Amino acid sequence: MPKKKVLFICVHNSARSQMAEALLKRLAGDRFEVESAGLEPGKLNPLAVEAMGELGIDISRNKTKSVFDLYRQGKKYDYVITVCDQSQSQGCPIFPSTVKTFHWAFEDPSRFDGPHDEKLARVRGIRDLINAKISEWAKEAY
Repeated sequence: MPKKKVLFICVHNSARSQMAEALLKRLAGDRFEVESAGLEPGKLNPLAVEAMGELGIDISRNKTKSVFDLYRQGKKYDYVITVCDQSQSQGCPIFPSTVKTFHWAFEDPSRFDGPHDEKLARVRGIRDLINAKISEWAKEAY
């Protein structure tokens, strides 16, 4: 059976969508072909890199990508999942032939203030919420 194609989208493709992509690849990479992209691609968030590294997942060499570039390339997905807040997800393009679109709202780590340890703890929390959501969703999605 062919792999289902999944695209995770957030604002900068710097944390939430990168973590979601890596977590789904680890959990069910045998069943899903996974990519991520952003509305306004930025730089990879070092806190996301650190939080994923704690799980033995290295995303440090990942590059941020534009969702609009993927759209212009004519990419097709079975699932498009936004992981930004509702107001930001409204700017996402509609991909032709997408079977299902989901919105999972998670806080934006780029907006966290405070000492490194506090920000990292919050990113870990988001990582764990994303992981739980993916684990639940992957059971039903294929």
